[in-house]
Amino acid sequence: MRIVVVGGGIAGASTAYHLARAGAEVVLVDSKAKGQATAAGAGIISPWLSKRVRIKAYYILAKAGAIYYPKLLEMLKEDGQADVSYKQVGALYVSASKKRLDELEKLAYKQRLETPEIGEIIRLGPEGAREKFPPLREDMTALYLEGAARVDGRQLLQALLEAGERHGVRYVQGHASLLHEGTDKVTGVRIKEEMIKADHVVAAAGAWINQFLEPVGVKLPIEPQKGQIMHMHVDADTSEWPVIMPKSSHYMLGFDGGKVVAGATREVHSGYDTKQTAAGMQEVLREALKVAPGLAQAEVTEFRVGLRPAGPNPYPILGAVKKVTGLHLAAGFGPAGLNLAPYAGKMVAAEILGKPDDVEITPYLF
Repeated sequence: MRIVVVGGGIAGASTAYHLARAGAEVVLVDSKAKGQATAAGAGIISPWLSKRVRIKAYYILAKAGAIYYPKLLEMLKEDGQADVSYKQVGALYVSASKKRLDELEKLAYKQRLETPEIGEIIRLGPEGAREKFPPLREDMTALYLEGAARVDGRQLLQALLEAGERHGVRYVQGHASLLHEGTDKVTGVRIKEEMIKADHVVAAAGAWINQFLEPVGVKLPIEPQKGQIMHMHVDADTSEWPVIMPKSSHYMLGFDGGKVVAGATREVHSGYDTKQTAAGMQEVLREALKVAPGLAQAEVTEFRVGLRPAGPNPYPILGAVKKVTGLHLAAGFGPAGLNLAPYAGKMVAAEILGKPDDVEITPYLF
């Protein structure tokens, strides 16, 4: 059985890796389009207190995705990929409001009843919060969740690609178009003059997915959402700094080597614009310094732009397309791709191989 996966971000790479590891013949195609969401993702793995936890289909997958990381890391290590930057550093949900933290603490203990992976739940005053993340504002109190983690999307992606190659994944760079019989069956893809026949095609083309699906009349409720994110350097040991989660949709987190990441904008109806903008930089800086004024003297080292494949639902569209034989989806991960997509790739692979998965794919079908 040959499967072609179109899209070389985390979703596509994970799908290809899990298929190949199970013994399937896999071709992974990527156009290297500018603005891939994976490259600009923050890499926060902490779904426990998300504003979307009340949406069942989202939280089931987000929780499974977070819990799956240690298993995935074991598999990657077996395949020679030991350093993927993943680290459980915890998360600080910060606020100057006692009422807000009371509500979050109540929710955290409720979630931990069925998800012990949340770990310790600790209430911290301003001094305790700044011990964990020194640049924080002096009046910020926090709720600390031990089980939160972070991962560098670029490193994880490279590990998945190299591990997949070890299991025989053939990687092809280029623009893929569907080979199809009418609008109800796909038979492979064309890349320039090469036709690659396949039993199954997985569309994991991120923000560009509707362009790829157009020949068979499939249009998903997904469009690009522009995200601008800032990387900074500070003269400190940031390797244990936790993820910072304020009330807003912005965030901060530390990585090894003095790196601090702050983000991100959520620019709807952005099209495929990947320009770095003054307004985007201003927004990210304003929100970061509002919460952590101690970063005012940090060196800005990089400003990245990614196009998230976003839809009306916070959960992705996965699995076989009912009306098109041989076509499968791994689409619509929005801003949570690094939490959702590694596990979602496993789910799509399991469906193609006819194997059961711990998470039922039905709620995510198109």
